[in-house]
Amino acid sequence: MTSNFHSRRTAVTSEDSPSRRTARGLPAITSAAQFVRRHSATLTAVSAAVILPCFWHRRIEAGDLGSHVYNAWLVQLIQHGQAPGLWIARQWNNILFDLLLSSLGGIFGLPTGEKIAVAVAVLILFWGAFALISAATRRAPWILLPLLAMITYGWTFHAGFFNYYLSIGLSFLGVALFWRGHRWERIVALAMAPLIYLAHPLGVIWLFGASAYIQIAEKVTRRYHVILLMISGLSLVGLHFYLANHFKVSGVQWPLYLINGTDQFVLFGHRYMVLYFAVILFVVFCIAVDVRSRREDLRPNYGLALQLYILTEIGIFVLPNVIQFSTWGGPLGYLVERLSLVSVTLLCCLLGAMRPQKWHAMGFGTIAIVFFTFLYQDTSLLNRMETRVEQLIGTIPPGQRVMETIIRDPTWRVKFINHMVDRACIGHCFAYGNYEPSSEQFRVRAHPGNAIVMNWPEDMGSMEEGDYEVQEADLPAYQIYQCSSNIADLCIRALEADEQIDRLGIHPNHAR
Repeated sequence: MTSNFHSRRTAVTSEDSPSRRTARGLPAITSAAQFVRRHSATLTAVSAAVILPCFWHRRIEAGDLGSHVYNAWLVQLIQHGQAPGLWIARQWNNILFDLLLSSLGGIFGLPTGEKIAVAVAVLILFWGAFALISAATRRAPWILLPLLAMITYGWTFHAGFFNYYLSIGLSFLGVALFWRGHRWERIVALAMAPLIYLAHPLGVIWLFGASAYIQIAEKVTRRYHVILLMISGLSLVGLHFYLANHFKVSGVQWPLYLINGTDQFVLFGHRYMVLYFAVILFVVFCIAVDVRSRREDLRPNYGLALQLYILTEIGIFVLPNVIQFSTWGGPLGYLVERLSLVSVTLLCCLLGAMRPQKWHAMGFGTIAIVFFTFLYQDTSLLNRMETRVEQLIGTIPPGQRVMETIIRDPTWRVKFINHMVDRACIGHCFAYGNYEPSSEQFRVRAHPGNAIVMNWPEDMGSMEEGDYEVQEADLPAYQIYQCSSNIADLCIRALEADEQIDRLGIHPNHAR
């Protein structure tokens, strides 16, 4: 049975893979178009399945997404002159998702526009990763579809970093085109840089860095690849010292040995660690079996993808996690966790080089079923919490300022559940502690003394930590907080001057 599956799979991939056709001289773009036409029904069905989690609840629970939607609403208010003290900056990075969200929100309304925008981002990342693996392995990675779906809804998605998420998905497409494209197609791939930069600068860095490494590796003989890898690794170490000496930086809090790409699957609680280790063990077993079966034929299959994976992991170990640039009000954070999205996709490039077996698909499919079952349960809880927040906000007069000290379960790796207050405020109140204007990293900015958002990142951080002392100028204002140790038990109260915001409820610092 296994041998029959393998022969069928080999026949399909050798004829249908865009990368196979490119290798025989057909342009990569033409090859990809033919591949899409041949498999249009399958690709449509897979796409529909991949975006299903965007619609299985009333709201998409994805951390910072609530802040993105709230600021899209603020943009509408600013454009109609209804947000005194706020303004829209002319900015050329970290805004692509926000532009997409605002455009779709203006057409369909923000609730529907949000779901469409997230679904578009999901498909770009999913099929971008699919294209990159196809380019690396010269065949379509059908057996990895369950794993790619897990990656698509991993930590980066649930952190809500959708500008970065979009930039990486687009850069995967660009690198795939550069890797297997003709000369003019490589120019097209690099010409995608402005669009990727509009989403996030890190996507451009990955596009040019990976493309440069691929170009050099293809020009030199394999015996020099080790030297190329060492030079590139030392360059990352040098970048570490440059950043440490020129900017304020700090390291990662998560154990570095856990950030190998599969950490993308650790989200809400300890039970995801079971999945984490299940993926690692199954991946190691799959690769070990494949290596043993064809020891004489490894370097063409694993070589370049393995080098890129090693370089990404070196970056994870030596680069700072937070960088404070002098030109921004807020720091560039979670750099290491962001890199793990690239790392896990390159790990899939290694898996895609294996000879496909039926038990591969069964194993990854089983893990994916457990993963999405957990995810449905946990996001259901967050949806119920957000419903409660909306009910509480409905009890206060319109146009009020609202602060929050909503904490996550201390076993959760996903942190940004507090932004459900931002989204719940749309059309009714102002999320006074929203971080985007004061960070100066997004379109919406605030003049000092405005009555809609806090003016300083330090105040916003202090509020989330529960240490903020309410000022007379902040009032009238309300606080949403957890009334007990049950994270879903939420209350609202009017704040008073000179009190610490955590006077009632659970102190965020004490709950960690």
